[in-house]
Amino acid sequence: MYQINNFTNNDDVNVIDSKGPFCVIEYKRDLSVTPETAMTAYFCNEMNVRKRQVICDLSYSNGITCQAGAMQWSAGDVKATTGIKGVGDLLGKAMRGKATGESAIKPEYVGTGTLVLEPTYKHLILLDLAEWNGAVVLDDGLFLACDSSVKHKAVMRSNLSSAIAGGEGLFNLSLVGNGICCIECSCPKEELIEVTLDNDVLKVDGNFAIAWSKSLDFTVERSGKTLIGSAASGEGLVNVYRGTGKVLLAPVIKRIV
Repeated sequence: MYQINNFTNNDDVNVIDSKGPFCVIEYKRDLSVTPETAMTAYFCNEMNVRKRQVICDLSYSNGITCQAGAMQWSAGDVKATTGIKGVGDLLGKAMRGKATGESAIKPEYVGTGTLVLEPTYKHLILLDLAEWNGAVVLDDGLFLACDSSVKHKAVMRSNLSSAIAGGEGLFNLSLVGNGICCIECSCPKEELIEVTLDNDVLKVDGNFAIAWSKSLDFTVERSGKTLIGSAASGEGLVNVYRGTGKVLLAPVIKRIV
């Protein structure tokens, strides 16, 4: 039996989101400052630059898979495993990690206790895969944690043009199954634009999409029907998402990963 006090019930801490086993907290102010850092801390607070953390209640899940090195502390019955089910599984995860740029082996935590991840100044966004028809593709470097029941797959671009010209790489990490995942993003949830397509097309000038449905076909195409038309529009090549599904866009700045 354990108790955790002066954490989520601290008057300097807000619970800003919760889904499934995950809870996201935000610190209102950075109280651990010195005279030399007080000015920076003040303006950070004014501009919504605040520390955030993910708390995982393992009693609501069969396990949590995290990015390597994400764990800060745990309390109660929490056991860390590699999640590797054999040599073939190890090779598959190593190849997927090499292709997507993610860590090859992501630790899995099981039990009934509480797991707390490292604090970050990035924005922590919870996604329910049920709202993405059970499969979402993430931009590189955004994955932080998910239910262990969710499968990780490397998704290859439908053509080489999207890898070479789209600035997105040849592979992306796809999360498939039923469960909740948490991503790190430089753009807050309040600023993200959600575009829902029903057998339609979304064109984006730049790699501003942070997540999209796996059912969508992603390519890079000319903004106009001809090279001259594309040049005249000033846009050149655009990222195109075609089909039925959803896309999350960061509208103001490109995310920093």
